[in-house]
Amino acid sequence: MSGIPLDAVHGPDGGEFPGQYPYTRGPYASMYRSKLWTMRMFAGFGTAPDTNRRFHDLLRAGGDGLSTAFDMPTLMGIDSDDPRALGEVGRCGVAVDTVDDVADLYAGIDLGSITTSMTINAPAAVVLAMFVANAEAHGVTRARLGGTLQNDILKEYQAQKEFVFPPRASMRLVRDTITFCTAEMPRWHTISISGYHIREAGSTAAQELAFTLANGFAYVELARDAGLDVDAFAPRLSFFFNAHIDFFEEIAKYRAARRTWARWLRDRYGAKDVRSHQLRFHTQTAGVSLTAQQPEVNIVRTAIEALAGVLGGTQSLHTNSYDEALALPTDDAARIALRTQQVIAHETGVANVADPLGGSWFVEQLTDEVEARAESVFAHLLDLGSGSMLEGVIRGVEEGWFQSEISDAAYDFEKRVNRRRRIVVGVNDFFEGNDADEPTLLRITQDDERRQVERLARVRAARDERSVADALTRLRVDAADPERNLMPALIDTVGTRATLGEIMNALADEFGRYVETPRI
Repeated sequence: MSGIPLDAVHGPDGGEFPGQYPYTRGPYASMYRSKLWTMRMFAGFGTAPDTNRRFHDLLRAGGDGLSTAFDMPTLMGIDSDDPRALGEVGRCGVAVDTVDDVADLYAGIDLGSITTSMTINAPAAVVLAMFVANAEAHGVTRARLGGTLQNDILKEYQAQKEFVFPPRASMRLVRDTITFCTAEMPRWHTISISGYHIREAGSTAAQELAFTLANGFAYVELARDAGLDVDAFAPRLSFFFNAHIDFFEEIAKYRAARRTWARWLRDRYGAKDVRSHQLRFHTQTAGVSLTAQQPEVNIVRTAIEALAGVLGGTQSLHTNSYDEALALPTDDAARIALRTQQVIAHETGVANVADPLGGSWFVEQLTDEVEARAESVFAHLLDLGSGSMLEGVIRGVEEGWFQSEISDAAYDFEKRVNRRRRIVVGVNDFFEGNDADEPTLLRITQDDERRQVERLARVRAARDERSVADALTRLRVDAADPERNLMPALIDTVGTRATLGEIMNALADEFGRYVETPRI
């Protein structure tokens, strides 16, 4: 603002710069001077038409990418009329039962130009099949579709617990989506390897980094075992990190993640394409840091966390709404969250220089320490898997190692809060304002659930039941053959209006269902 000329990046001659291996300072040379991060706001509630209206509101407000949240029944692969879904339909995201819901969800949106992220894991292959079938029915070829499928089943067993099938069967579905999209969908990111939920479950920043990258290495080995060249798929692997409240530690975490990924992909997995070395990631501010007490203070928390994501070099960003400790966000709260990103992008000047904290003694030392802690985790997992990260991670899940590490970290944090060794404003200190009136909240009602169930009944009544039964039979046959890619059969099956629950049940007939052994 004073008219001082700025270079695109600052640092000593001969030092590391953004866009250069190992990408500690950022994957691209000019970073946000060339293109701002994508402001990809996470949205989903009620029925598909409800969420479609929110999507259009966010796009009109300046959002430039969609990120879809699904409700708990959808995440668990059951239909809205399933008795287990009662009271949960549309509550924490949008309900999707059939391809017709997907058509309503993205109605009036050009799927060939807007990138779409879908936060779905156990049923990810089925929802992707619905997305492809709907797009093609509207004249958008699968080759034109751009976006990201979360599809990170390993972290479900470790942290979020939205799994259906046993780990090894679930990894077969991940393999099938990777190989299918590599051949058919060149603009699609087949996995968003997610540390976000690991952190939300209570891990430390160093554990989030280590467990996430270990999962990423496991997926690389999975795809290589399927016969794919690493450079054929690795450039379209993406990551999803948490932006928590410890400002400098978060920035160091992102920098260490890029450097570690680049080294492992080049040196261990033999990737030659520089795009395979470049870790690119989406960031979401920390839901677990939000408080029900004095919820307006969450606007401050979110702004600080979002700034850490930007200074750490994120490629896209979602900012949580201040009311999300109480309910799904209202329109006004979601708009404030988007405006927070726009203020950071256009008013603060932080986008003018790439990696402005690079060279800080504190940040550089913290980056080194986070990386070293991650490497100790990798060594343990390689030992567990007899030299295979894929086998080590799966065994770590099956033996409960990840789950125990996360629960211990969560317990330690909670003890510090309870003993007031860590202050959380409004929770264990600074209580003035806690008795203020609750803000206006978005309420998902029984009427919303009833509308979704009635919608599903109409689809069932109108479809050809013989076609559905035949498609599900063919799907079971393909599932029984471990060498058969399931994506073509899934696309055919969703086209008959088979429901998500019916398809998941058919797969469970072959794969079985997973029940976790509790760990103490």
